Amino acid sequence: MSRQDPLGEVPLFYEDENAFREKKSKIRHPLACFFHLLFRTSAILIYLFCEFLSQSFIANMVTIILLLSCDFWTVKNVTGRLLVGLRWWNQVDEDGRSRWMFESRSGTNKNRVSNSDSRIFWIGLILCPLFWAFFVFSSLFSFNIKWLAVVIMGVALQWANLYGYVRCKVGGATKLKNMATNYFGVKLFKTVVNNPEGP
Repeated sequence: MSRQDPLGEVPLFYEDENAFREKKSKIRHPLACFFHLLFRTSAILIYLFCEFLSQSFIANMVTIILLLSCDFWTVKNVTGRLLVGLRWWNQVDEDGRSRWMFESRSGTNKNRVSNSDSRIFWIGLILCPLFWAFFVFSSLFSFNIKWLAVVIMGVALQWANLYGYVRCKVGGATKLKNMATNYFGVKLFKTVVNNPEGP
């Protein structure tokens, strides 16, 4: 099933799987890569060094939350689509039920994803939420409760995008569970085959 949008045809996930295997390696969207990393790294750096920049807790908090919000919007609506050809959103049906939609872009020649763009996207998408998770634990263990709301907001926004794009990349929750089961099944099989006598 496909739907039309102003930027081109967007098929559902895995509709054109072979097109993504032939990828170019140079950065095709340098501006998108820049903004993909700008907001998320700026929020982390301001959180780390905000005491040196301003003594006002409110100004620091608002700046960090604005950067996190800009990052969430940019990654969800712009860089995910340009850099890896994926997008996700929430749709409310006529009966009021909320459904999450996950799509991947068609792999025509002009729409192919480059390895460099993809690598920058996924590294930024995976590393930054880990920083915010670390900040949550450091805030809790250092009893720095005033920053807890900010770091929880960072975790929520960063992990929401990470979850959405992982679901776009690997498919639904059932497919994700099957991938994990297959991975551990193969590991167990290799262990048994390589060591038939047991421990």
